[in-house]
Formats: sequence, C-alpha cells, structure tokens
Amino acid sequence: MSQQVVIIDYGAGNIQSVQFALERLGVKAQLTSDATQIAKADKVIFPGVGHATPALKALQEKGLDTLIPTLTQPVLGICLGMQLMCNYLEENNANGLGIFSVDVRKFLATQKVPHMGWNKIDNAQGALFKEAPSDAYLYFVHSYFANIGESTIAETNYGIPFSAALQKANFYGCQFHPEKSGDAGEQILRNFLTINLITINH
Repeated sequence: MSQQVVIIDYGAGNIQSVQFALERLGVKAQLTSDATQIAKADKVIFPGVGHATPALKALQEKGLDTLIPTLTQPVLGICLGMQLMCNYLEENNANGLGIFSVDVRKFLATQKVPHMGWNKIDNAQGALFKEAPSDAYLYFVHSYFANIGESTIAETNYGIPFSAALQKANFYGCQFHPEKSGDAGEQILRNFLTINLITINH
C-alpha cells in the first residue's frame, strides 16, 4: 500500500541524500515546508545538518517549531533534526522543541570534533532496529550529542556514551545518518516506513 512520505525542507538539510535513500526503497518522498502537507502525511522525516541556531530560526519563521511537536504520525529526526527535538541545546543556550526529555551537549575539549565516521551502536531496541544487526556500525558526523535518558533506544560511545537513537511515542530520532549507513541504515529506514501507530510501544 502506498503512503505519503514527506521530508521537511527548512534549509538545514542533508535532504537529497535522504530522498535518494528513500527512492532506493521504492518511495518517492515529497519535500515541503508547508504545514498542511506535513500534517496530513503518513510519515514525516525531519533531517538536518549544521548549526542549531539558524535551523531553529528557520523552523520558527515557518511555524514548524509549534507544528512538529503536535504531529501524531511517525516522525523521524535525523542528526540535527533529532537534536532539535530535544529539550535544550548547549549551542547558544537554545531551547529545542521539547519532544525528547534529554539535553544536547558539546563533546569535551579533549575529544576530536566533529565526531565523524563509523561507530558501533549498542543496546539497540524497538521497531526501528528490527532485523538490523545488533552490533551494526553506522555513520556519524556531529559535534554535539544527546545525553542518555528514558527515551534512549540505542547508544554509542565516543569517549563518553551518548544516545545514538531516541524514541518517545510516535517520535523517533537518529544521531547517525541512516541514509549514509549502508545496508544497516537502509534496514532502519525500511523499518521506519513500516511503523504504524499499533507498533509504537512507548
């Protein structure tokens, strides 16, 4: 059965790579910043790369900062998209969208940033990781990280442990880039596309 998948286009994105990854799975996603189109979609993907402050400003200008937390269909935040869904972002002391009850902090000065490359995930659980290798290596590029909290559904360690993925109700987030993570990332995207409200268990 076909479904309408939208990618939120707010000028902060790795949008084309996400779009191409979905096309490889037979899904043609719509790029949009229109609130009506986003609200009526079956699945919403919220990507992002770069700095949090201009991204938040772009969301606010389009009214998406108030729309996104009200969405009831499955939503997947990727990289910066996931971080923006958290409570607080250390970058410029910004408030996020408050969906996930965790804070986003900068890596320690003793660590090389950005954290870039392939890292193994641990303690992966839930529908997003169904049939994905339990010790999968996934691709990360980021200078800030989400703390581990009650919404954490996968962890990664880069000097310190942090949330590789989050879930709360219909909202999911990946710090890694599934669209750039080979077969394992493709399986995670496939899993997201098959999630429905019945399978959501948190």
